[in-house]
This record gives sequence, C-alpha cells and structure tokens, in this order.
Amino acid sequence: RRAFAYVFEGAGAFADASAPGGVLLEKEVAGQELNIRDLSGDRTLIRFGTGDEVTVQAGPEGIRFLLVSGAPIDEPVAWHGPIVMNTQEELMQAMRDLRNGTFIQAAH
Repeated sequence: RRAFAYVFEGAGAFADASAPGGVLLEKEVAGQELNIRDLSGDRTLIRFGTGDEVTVQAGPEGIRFLLVSGAPIDEPVAWHGPIVMNTQEELMQAMRDLRNGTFIQAAH
C-alpha cells in the first residue's frame, strides 16, 4: 500500500514522511500547457513510506489535510485537466469525445 497526505490548510510536521512537495498542476504559459509543481499557498503533498500509522504535529495555526491510502494500480497514467486515461491516444480520444458532447453517454 502507498499513502500520501494532501495538506490544504495550515502546517505541521509529519513523522517518517517526505518533505512537502508541490502539487502537480497544469498551467498555461505563453499559449502552451505545462505541468508544474505548485508550491504556493497551503497546497502540498506529503508522501509516506512503509508503516501502518501516521503521526503529525500540528503547527501553531493547526493543520487540515486529506489522507489517501491504497494499492498502486501499476498502470500507465495519462492526464489532462479532469480526464485521466492510460495512454496519450486514449486521452486524445476522450478530449475529442468531450468536445463533441459524446464523452458521457446515458446508460441503456
């Protein structure tokens, strides 16, 4: 299993964890979309190693975070905006479907 914490408010110190890392975001710069690690504000990721518990010491203003844990999917990941697929080709098809209004179809 793998685990990470998404800190969205405040600050704190997590035991046996990585240093805070920026959240991977899409930004448009000079007309091109770039994936960057954003370290602004309270949005950071903390990655955990092995173990079965999480220990955190809240900072003076407290901390709010989302803890996520699960088994790795061991599949390739291609993403753009809100869409996540396995390959760039699937991603491009999904974007075409989204533009054409056929991305989400009613169940029969």
